[in-house]
Amino acid sequence: MASESKRQQRFAGIIQQDLADIFQREGQNWFPGSFITVTKVRMTPDLAIARIYLSFLESKTSDELIKNIRIHSNEIRYKLGAKIKNQARIVPSLEFFVDDTNEYVSRMDRLFEQISKESRQDD
Repeated sequence: MASESKRQQRFAGIIQQDLADIFQREGQNWFPGSFITVTKVRMTPDLAIARIYLSFLESKTSDELIKNIRIHSNEIRYKLGAKIKNQARIVPSLEFFVDDTNEYVSRMDRLFEQISKESRQDD
């Protein structure tokens, strides 16, 4: 995958900040009891599609939440459009994904811990 241009990165930052604000203000109405963090936004070169990676705290069912977010994606896109109307010609289509980086890091930490315990037992 080619690296993103400065334009893509700048627009992704705007989208990330505005979506974080939307989820902070409206998230409890749509998804009660969960805290949603926008961890990363990747833009296509034509800025038509935004791939949004979300992390969920205080929630065990991230798959259900992502389905719920996809159901509300038109409303989220509308609210985003109201925020970025002076900064963009078009409001990008939104694609939501679960960011499992934290789960991956904790899984790797457990594996390294297990390996270090095994090596200590061998000594």
